[in-house]
Amino acid sequence: MQGAGNDFVVIDANHSRRDWSKLAVKMCDRHYGIGADGLLISFPSKVADFKMRIFNADGSESAVCGNGLRCLVKHYIDVNKGKNDSEVTVETSIGVRIARIHRENKIVEIQVNMGEPRIGLNNTPIKAMNRGNILDIMSLMNRVITINEQELLLSLVSTGNPHAIHFCDIPVADFPLAALGLKVEQHKLFPDETNFEVVRIINRKQVEALVWERGVGETLACGSGACAIVVAGNLLGWLDDKVDVILPGGVLKVEWNMENDNSIYLSGPTETVFCGEWQPVL
Repeated sequence: MQGAGNDFVVIDANHSRRDWSKLAVKMCDRHYGIGADGLLISFPSKVADFKMRIFNADGSESAVCGNGLRCLVKHYIDVNKGKNDSEVTVETSIGVRIARIHRENKIVEIQVNMGEPRIGLNNTPIKAMNRGNILDIMSLMNRVITINEQELLLSLVSTGNPHAIHFCDIPVADFPLAALGLKVEQHKLFPDETNFEVVRIINRKQVEALVWERGVGETLACGSGACAIVVAGNLLGWLDDKVDVILPGGVLKVEWNMENDNSIYLSGPTETVFCGEWQPVL
């Protein structure tokens, strides 16, 4: 499956037990496996419609993934064709997430609640802050690092996964992401490593971005990264609370519902590409 070019191998695990980390490395290899950014696994759940786990291409496990979440929700709906739910609940390692299903005869859009964002190295809850005090926000959220003798101002936002966002004035295609991405990911400032996004603001409702995902490398899209971009841009006073994030794989729509539950909502394209059978069972 793919969501805005962020592609995944999807497995219904039921109660199967495997070395999922090792399997992810084999399956996600684009030369000797199927090829994917990550492995999505659906398990039975006692507290939601299903439980989700995601493993990156290098075998590391992520807490949550916005595009992966939307893909698994669509897969769940496709498998359970008799159900006509308007909402689907998903158990993740950081809590239950709710997906809203918008239909017009068929599924038009899947919008997932990504939870409340946090900022800075200490994951400070934003709802506890005075958004009018931009100096406090910037002191918590922003850090400067030097890589290859180049200073990068990073805005640190967590949307379930850690993200370091760099706003630039040049087209993102001109930014040397391939040369700097891994060095930002593994910088000493981030003991657990980080995702890295490069962003150019087009207007208050639209940005273009490139993504470097920890454990994967450069990808065509990142859902939690798109959410983090909007949070950072909004707190800095540059973006509205509803923004289209233009990525190489497509457009993701992000809405930050600050006045109600303070949650971030993500929607965008989702597609099943093909189904098959994996022969070398571990």
